Amino acid sequence: MIEMKDVYMTYQNGVVALNGISVTINQGEFVYIVGHSGAGKSTFTKLMFREELPMKGTIVVNNKDVTQLKWKDVPYFRRNIGVVYQDFRLLPRLTVYENIAFALEVIEESPKNIRKRVMTVLDQVGLKNKARFIPDELSGGEQQRVAIARAIVNRPSLLIADEPTGNLDPDTSWEIMHILEEINASGTTVVMATHSKEIVNTVRKRVIAMEDGMIVRDEHRGEYGYEI
Repeated sequence: MIEMKDVYMTYQNGVVALNGISVTINQGEFVYIVGHSGAGKSTFTKLMFREELPMKGTIVVNNKDVTQLKWKDVPYFRRNIGVVYQDFRLLPRLTVYENIAFALEVIEESPKNIRKRVMTVLDQVGLKNKARFIPDELSGGEQQRVAIARAIVNRPSLLIADEPTGNLDPDTSWEIMHILEEINASGTTVVMATHSKEIVNTVRKRVIAMEDGMIVRDEHRGEYGYEI
């Protein structure tokens, strides 16, 4: 479960990113975060995995108060959270297999378990035959699927996706959405920041709309609600 209470965030340049956010997201939900650029969506997601710290308020994720975590405990906290970015962030000199395996190597998983788990998630995202490829040999959609596989290889309870279809063509975007739905169906909470009106209005989930750092709408099976 994710719970934010009276969360405020202002950056050093004076930009108010969040202005008194309070919200609860239950385990297993699929939630879209929508709003115009600068509305606070990215800050909202970054706070969940302790990439940013609020100026005020409490944030509880998986029963941990994120604001009270010591820095040495942050890597352990993040082991139960997967993050997918718009720009993939794959390691360019490593193969697909190695990119995903790296997430398990850093937590000292055994080589046998790494091989088994990596091939399982590659099969899940439909890339078992691309294990030896490097990122530059893949399409944008394939790179995003690798990024998703890397994000879920630790079996996280929470998957945060920040504009995961933003750089992809419509057909590829739908392939990514189907994968995210399957991950959610397995019990993983999915929080997805997006500008895709078509996806939000077609695949109806909970919608949290943000404007000027505030939540202005929170609807079950909601619509995008903004003009592109």
